[in-house]
Amino acid sequence: MRKAQFFRFFAVLAALAASPAHAASFECLIQPNQIVDMRSPLTGLINNVNVQRGDLVKAGQVLVVLESSVEQSAALMAKYRSEMDGRITAAKERLDYASAKLGRAKELEKQNFVSAQARDDAMAEMRVAEADLQDARENQQLARYDHLHAVDQLNLRTLRSPFDGVVMDRMLNPGDLTQYGTETKPILKLAQIDPLRVEVVLAVGYYGKLSVGMTAEVTPEGLGGRYAATVKVIDRVFDPASGTFGVRLELPNHQRTVPGGIRCQVEFAQLKAPERRLPASK
Repeated sequence: MRKAQFFRFFAVLAALAASPAHAASFECLIQPNQIVDMRSPLTGLINNVNVQRGDLVKAGQVLVVLESSVEQSAALMAKYRSEMDGRITAAKERLDYASAKLGRAKELEKQNFVSAQARDDAMAEMRVAEADLQDARENQQLARYDHLHAVDQLNLRTLRSPFDGVVMDRMLNPGDLTQYGTETKPILKLAQIDPLRVEVVLAVGYYGKLSVGMTAEVTPEGLGGRYAATVKVIDRVFDPASGTFGVRLELPNHQRTVPGGIRCQVEFAQLKAPERRLPASK
């Protein structure tokens, strides 16, 4: 009997020695890469909200439009002023006339038909015409800047998505008054789910065994499937109460198949699971 138990013991030992070491598995949490509350930078009446809760949005997509008839009119007037060139045309004509007059005065002075004072007067008139032309050009450039400012004011009344993501919630509707400030109610809440952020907490004994750029396999809870993620952040400040530190991974999610806000398991190939101890033989 003892001989049979002896052989079984060594058979189990040999099997364990031959089996490959398993990667260590840790609990983790999958979160959106970022969550943004969409608020207006100014107070205004909401004219349109173009998305609903659960809609996918693209970066730059128009989400909210505030009432902007006054700003549109101001932008049109500024555009018209920036394109007005009547003063420049008039200043050019005066300059051409003054330049021709100065040329004639110089020729007549050489022939002693006019005095030097007449020539100087013609030169002064030309310089004034040059200054008038420069003033007209500067005023037109200033009008162009005014137009850009008016367009910027108009654009503030259009809210666009800062990234590709999904609408988590819609809090205000057309006809509501949106207020400026971080303490006010947001219009929309957006989440960026490509890429996703995977947070895992490790014991301090694992510190130094991981590095930024390493890969890991993430298994979302209840979904099945394994997804590759990359280590992006390793905390350099520990939690003294629990003796742990945090690691953040980035999980590509181009097809949006993995939702945010679920638990998961992550395995690091570089970290081996603790070896199983055999019971002591009797």
